[in-house]
Amino acid sequence: MVVRAGREFLAIPGPTTMPDAVLQAMHRPSLDIYSDAMVQLTDRILRDLTRLFRTAGRPYIYIANGHGAWEATLSNTLSRGDRILVLESGRFATGWGDAAAPMGIEVEVLKGDLRRAVRPEEVEARLRQDSGNTIKAVLVVQIDTASGVVNDIAAIGQAIRAAGHDALFMVDTVASLGCMPFDMDAWGVDVAMSGSQKGLMTPPGLAFVAANDRARAVHGHAGLRTPYWDWTLREGSEHYRKYSGTAPVHLLFALRQALDLLFAEGLEASFTRHRLLAQAVRSAVAVWAEAGVLDFNIRNPAERSDTVTTIRLDGDHDPGALQAYCNEKCGVVLGTGIGDLAGKAFRIAHMGHINAPMILGTLGVVEMGLRALRIPHGDGGTEAAIRSLADQVRA
Repeated sequence: MVVRAGREFLAIPGPTTMPDAVLQAMHRPSLDIYSDAMVQLTDRILRDLTRLFRTAGRPYIYIANGHGAWEATLSNTLSRGDRILVLESGRFATGWGDAAAPMGIEVEVLKGDLRRAVRPEEVEARLRQDSGNTIKAVLVVQIDTASGVVNDIAAIGQAIRAAGHDALFMVDTVASLGCMPFDMDAWGVDVAMSGSQKGLMTPPGLAFVAANDRARAVHGHAGLRTPYWDWTLREGSEHYRKYSGTAPVHLLFALRQALDLLFAEGLEASFTRHRLLAQAVRSAVAVWAEAGVLDFNIRNPAERSDTVTTIRLDGDHDPGALQAYCNEKCGVVLGTGIGDLAGKAFRIAHMGHINAPMILGTLGVVEMGLRALRIPHGDGGTEAAIRSLADQVRA
């Protein structure tokens, strides 16, 4: 017996649920890629990307996913043999480093902990040791979707400046852009990158990079530049150069619609919505954890992200069984534990096109699964989430 009919609830941290209006925006004939309409579409999106990143720097659009954007940041600013410092707080900053190593870049990882955020004081201390400025770039993610952590980008930027170091500061905002504050220029970020498929509510396939003047100056003597990723070539006068060839027209129409929805809501309103829904999820998990079997992966409440919550189960219980129950019986797809958390955790995403019914429905199904599978948990997690929202969303 199942109760799965109806629309599937996608609670994975990307690709996220797309609004119907975004899907409909792609259902149209192709556009003449040499037309004024195409140029205007691109120019407007590029302007809005600077608004999202909060930068006076220059944005670039790639037909790629986040891994492509990683390569774009590296190839445009570094040369073979350069050293970078990767700040570990989960899986994805180290993944960025893994992408750099085959390019001939020397990768140093500032060891962190899967259960906490990057410590800015540790970044400052390491950079102070590098008196010769051999480290050319510092890489970190704002939110790591494996661990569920949020890093304090402003504080890390301040630590780099306090160390008096010249390294470029590069930040991955794939799981945060549009969902929580990001202030590239104010926080001293030189290069930021993101993707279309999470908070921006668009199909996978578009990646974005923003670079300030300092990064573009370094770009002038970068030895890893290649034609597809190259910023200079994408700044050519011919419009097609912005895409290094044919534009991804229908993905751009989708993105345009998604941005219109986001700006109609208002960025601050989006940030508030994500924060309140995340608090509701955390309220539920805190109750479930009272039985001692479930627990937050991130120990410090202040370091838990507003876009995804990673939940551990003790070794006697299989998160895969809970995921299977929620999906096969109820139509709720939870995120799996990845990396060192494979087989030890599951994830609930709360980013992008998400609202109270979707979150409360997901939490209700998780609690239903815990009960059906007889996984010990505190009762009333979903009720705690309801109380959290009711206390914040006043009549």
